[in-house]
Amino acid sequence: MTLLARTTMLALFILGLSSVTAEAWIRSPATTFATLPPGTAHPEGVTVGPDGNLYVADFDVSGSVGNVVVFDGKSGRLLRTLTLTTATNPQPSNLLLGLAFHPVTQQLLVIDFGNANVLSVNPVTGSSSVFMTVPANGAGLNGLTFDTAGNVYVSDSFLGTIWRTGQSGGAATAWASDPLLTTDGVPPFGANGIAFNTSQTALFVANTGNDTVVKIPVSGSPLVAGAAAVFVNSINGADGLIIDDHDRIWVAANQADEIVVLAPTDGRVIAKLGDFDGIGHTTAPPTACCSPPASS
Repeated sequence: MTLLARTTMLALFILGLSSVTAEAWIRSPATTFATLPPGTAHPEGVTVGPDGNLYVADFDVSGSVGNVVVFDGKSGRLLRTLTLTTATNPQPSNLLLGLAFHPVTQQLLVIDFGNANVLSVNPVTGSSSVFMTVPANGAGLNGLTFDTAGNVYVSDSFLGTIWRTGQSGGAATAWASDPLLTTDGVPPFGANGIAFNTSQTALFVANTGNDTVVKIPVSGSPLVAGAAAVFVNSINGADGLIIDDHDRIWVAANQADEIVVLAPTDGRVIAKLGDFDGIGHTTAPPTACCSPPASS
């Protein structure tokens, strides 16, 4: 870009500020909440347990075992490291991704990306058993969520599928499949973070490689997936995704090092939070110090 073009764009931006003040946001910097202990690295899935503590899945390509690190939810103090084990083979891999506590059974469910299954994990000892399997080769299980009936939904980044199993787990069935959930982009992960809106009339899915958020209409009981469509198409590395009580959609942009907050009706960006500046040498999971944006 030429100096003239940059100057022109800057001038237009400054002139435009006066007309969009009400829509502007103040970016909050990220601060360190906790530091992963030696022997773990690359925090991936993060969830808060019924005990108020923070559980972090370790996606450690250089490791040999699967770990979940537990921090005090208020202070960030390290409480324990769970080394996942099972009574049968295969043992949990070192590549753990999404995790969450089941809202009905309170089971800690952890996606084992390396073994393409979902584990039920004892949150105190790390003892685990297989909760869910998928009837397909080449799966890349990534994120998970639940409906109000207790069914479990898991995104598949490689096969472009949302898998579903019941409250008790077992073999999953393909609930939704669509090319919009796959990618040829970078990073090479399609369907990633997933969440239902509060009325469960739609499931939103982050597609990392395509920089999109996909919306899948939902109806019926049990829930039936409609035709997928792109809801937002400009989030750089859309990864983790959660929806708050006001249906605002919070998306972790892993290539832009920021959290992007979207309006629930039209996908308009209503906040950007973070300024993480990437992952540091401490492999610590930072937390954005922020207040929720105004309801929209």
